[in-house]
Amino acid sequence: MTEIASTRVDAAPRGVRMPRDERRAQLLAAATDVFVNNGYHATVMDDIAEHAGVSKPVLYQHFPGKLELYLALLDRHADELVHRVQTAIKETNDNSQRVRNAVGAYFDFVDGEGEAFRLVFESDLRNQPSVQDIVDRMHAACVQAIAQAVVADAGLDADRAWLVAVGVVGASEHGARYWLTRRHELPKEEAVALTASLVWKGLAGFPLQHS
Repeated sequence: MTEIASTRVDAAPRGVRMPRDERRAQLLAAATDVFVNNGYHATVMDDIAEHAGVSKPVLYQHFPGKLELYLALLDRHADELVHRVQTAIKETNDNSQRVRNAVGAYFDFVDGEGEAFRLVFESDLRNQPSVQDIVDRMHAACVQAIAQAVVADAGLDADRAWLVAVGVVGASEHGARYWLTRRHELPKEEAVALTASLVWKGLAGFPLQHS
């Protein structure tokens, strides 16, 4: 079991009641640390309560069990990636820059604080249908955003546009995760540019329908 840093997630002083939304956010932050370090199966609710600096009854007031907490956490980080990709694509009408932005969204996600991306891409609970549903929904939302905004100009039908967008997502995710193992040898901006160039050269093979 990987040792978790002894510093607790910021908690309100004892006797001070936190607003429900703030408390929930605090508990999710603590749970991220524990699940990333220990994995789902090796984590117990006591670990999360201790790391958050709360009692177990407080934790159970917000989450009735470990699976419910894990699903809430997974849903939160999956939504974060979808938001990153959708926002990146909406920032420009230039398709080449859209591709670069979308690729960059994946690199920024895996480079985020606390390695929360591991819960999304490397969950040890992927055989659980409720977990797989969240991951599948996240993947589909990212693919759809790319298919609609980037591949549409290639004049492909829906099925072919979706297939190409799946390739963009795959290259972005796996490129970003590989870069994380070589981040000291390869600057992130250069890694994003290389991956985006590969993706864009493939997309440029399709005739654009608009200038």
